[in-house]
Amino acid sequence: MFAPFLGILWCVQRLFVKAPSGRQRLNVLAALHATSHDLVTVTNLTYITATTVCELLWLLAGAYSGLPITLVLDNARYQRCTLVRTLAETLGIELLYLPAYSPNLNLIERLWKFVKKQCLYSKYYPDSASFQHAIMECLAQVPTNHKAALDSLLTLRFQTFKAVPVVGETPEGGLAPVVKRSETEVLLVFYQFKQLMGAAPQWFL
Repeated sequence: MFAPFLGILWCVQRLFVKAPSGRQRLNVLAALHATSHDLVTVTNLTYITATTVCELLWLLAGAYSGLPITLVLDNARYQRCTLVRTLAETLGIELLYLPAYSPNLNLIERLWKFVKKQCLYSKYYPDSASFQHAIMECLAQVPTNHKAALDSLLTLRFQTFKAVPVVGETPEGGLAPVVKRSETEVLLVFYQFKQLMGAAPQWFL
């Protein structure tokens, strides 16, 4: 979105920072390879739809023809529709949907946070064209200028928990909730990631 993204600045004197206005947007739908950090993108200036997702699936299938592909993605409606599922099955791409409300399990979210820090926070662009150029240039430099920073950021390390309390579950004779699930059950999603890693090129959408 072509709009203000302010950072934090401590100073004695009050400062005013220029900020763009408007609702012009740049949509970027991208797939990030889990280990090589290759990036495949589709962009537009309108909206992301199921057709856009299908375009990305075609690009992935063409770039890795003959190889098994697992695409990890969230539960956005346009990604779960019949059109996307049918095409993925035709192309031999496995769709692995994350649990609801778990963006922390999606590796590509770290990339978006990095892009915002590089291009948006406390930055002023006089027009939408320069704004779009900054975003696209940043993404183009993922395998070059930003490689070192992203290699340390985009690691397959996810926060895990052992015997974590769950709100609403209380033990007999106590007030504090207790979890009796085994570690294997608690870390089921994380195990799925590890299980798939050696089997197929894995992408995060």
